[in-house]
Amino acid sequence: MGKYIPNFFNLLVVVYVALGSTACSYGLAILGSTIGQPSFYKSLDLAAQGEPGYGRTASLIGAFNGVGAAGACLGAIFTSWSADALSRKHTIQIGAIILSIGAALCASSVNSGMLIFARLFAGVGIGTLITCIPMYQAEVSTPESRGFMVSMHGIMFAVGYGLSSWIGFGVYFISASGSKSTFPWRFPLAFQAVPALIMLAGSPWLPYSPRWLMMKDRYEEAEAILKRLHARKGEDNHQTAIKEFYQMKKQLEHDRQVKATISRFEVFKTAPNRKRVYVVASMMWFNMFTGVLILANYAVFVFQQLGISGYMPLLLLAIWITISFPGNVVTALFVDRLGRRGFMLVGACGILVSLILECVLQALYDDSTNRAGGRAAIFPVFLFIVFWSSCFDATQYLYMSEIFPTAIRGQGTAVGMFNQ
Repeated sequence: MGKYIPNFFNLLVVVYVALGSTACSYGLAILGSTIGQPSFYKSLDLAAQGEPGYGRTASLIGAFNGVGAAGACLGAIFTSWSADALSRKHTIQIGAIILSIGAALCASSVNSGMLIFARLFAGVGIGTLITCIPMYQAEVSTPESRGFMVSMHGIMFAVGYGLSSWIGFGVYFISASGSKSTFPWRFPLAFQAVPALIMLAGSPWLPYSPRWLMMKDRYEEAEAILKRLHARKGEDNHQTAIKEFYQMKKQLEHDRQVKATISRFEVFKTAPNRKRVYVVASMMWFNMFTGVLILANYAVFVFQQLGISGYMPLLLLAIWITISFPGNVVTALFVDRLGRRGFMLVGACGILVSLILECVLQALYDDSTNRAGGRAAIFPVFLFIVFWSSCFDATQYLYMSEIFPTAIRGQGTAVGMFNQ
């Protein structure tokens, strides 16, 4: 099936497990449309924007987002142990269960305190999935298709972002019609469990990571799975898969010799490993400091301050998030050809230009009566997502999964995700 797809089963495994990625991004972004639902404020006894007491509401919205990130850090720490001890597959299953329970708690929240706890709980599931899924995808892929396959994580991430925004936009009209139903904010919060549950239901047929099986001395299973995952058209005897099996076995023997001398905190013990940690942590910090999650969660407020009202802020948010899907497709198709580092450097330059333009235009036209100027300030927001999604979103996870030696990949990936 070509360079990028050795066979349909391999692609199906990589895409299916990425339903967990969709659940993660949906859960991260759904609060952005939730705060645009009038019934959300009434149900939790919160003051809406422009009403007395909104300062408390703003603090709580920050808490709803913050505890989700804190939970994700805990999930990343858990994965650093469970990915090796329990397997990549079972860790993904556990993450899906935690996220689904968290989604149910979010949707059934009766006050702000319960929603804070629910977001924290769901965040643990998100952190577990977002750390383990790219690792699993990298290990079931062929060396030449790894960039394309791991990019499926970013593509399905974009699908989750898109679902959250369009569902939020659709249910807005229930409130706009005069209904006092809590459905417009409870249903979208509950829906984050759907992709995770679909993935969980089909997860028994997902193969274990061949590399993890070898780590547990289950060589016959690993070889059989590799033959199925890496079967190529025109090869009757699985020559390539068998060659990869012996290469991985030899690499594992070397890793075991190394691992006998390493500790739980090996990523911090040697200068080369500390450099890797520094690079990955800096990359993840840079990603967060671009403000991508701020825009995803607060773009509705940004658009309102620029003079956009009614359903338009939610519609603009939905379009903004949808743009990330074709951007991630660009990554999947060209990241192996142009390189991880080059992609991220181009993205960083484009993001910098976008943010400078946005700062200047917002300084000039925020809360201004100049409607044309306010609308002009929307352009850099969309320019930002073009560069971020096409150059940085999926590329960062691919780069992180490759930069660490196999023996400490679980530790390294967990440290990287902790810094996100």
